[in-house]
Amino acid sequence: MDDESYLPPERPPRKPGQEPSARLTLDAYVRLRKELEGLRTEGRTNMGERLLHARELGDIRENAEYDAAKNEQGLMEARIRDLERKLKDPEIIEASDSDEAAPGSLVTLRPVDEEEPEDETYLLAHSAEERAQGVRTVTANSPLGSALIGKRVGDQVSYQAPGGTFAYEVVGLRPNRPA
Repeated sequence: MDDESYLPPERPPRKPGQEPSARLTLDAYVRLRKELEGLRTEGRTNMGERLLHARELGDIRENAEYDAAKNEQGLMEARIRDLERKLKDPEIIEASDSDEAAPGSLVTLRPVDEEEPEDETYLLAHSAEERAQGVRTVTANSPLGSALIGKRVGDQVSYQAPGGTFAYEVVGLRPNRPA
């Protein structure tokens, strides 16, 4: 199947006060739709076969294989419900060419307090479901993500985390445009 069948449907404009179910890039939306379809079809089929096999191993009250399969089934069904909720009415966003860090930006940071600093690149995103090749994702509401919003190349940013206070300089900024 091609990605065309996974594109979001056309929807009417939202009414005042109506919030989207999630904020996702088109790339993340397509990837999550494929995951949801896979879990609903092959995932449930495979889980059913696994449960049937585990039942055949004997008394289900003392069957660790059956208990493990039931736990995994519960986690899979929870993931299905989570994906259905996120994909119900999402806002599809695009990364913009901006000189300020915003969701959809790839932000390269250099630690300020290290003798031999190594640059680190992060995808700043609305959702933890967003991905970019070879970089970690930080959400806009995380301590680092909220500190990065609106910053420009050359700005310094510090944030408080459970491991202490961290300081960085923004050394690169570009929109994330998946291939």
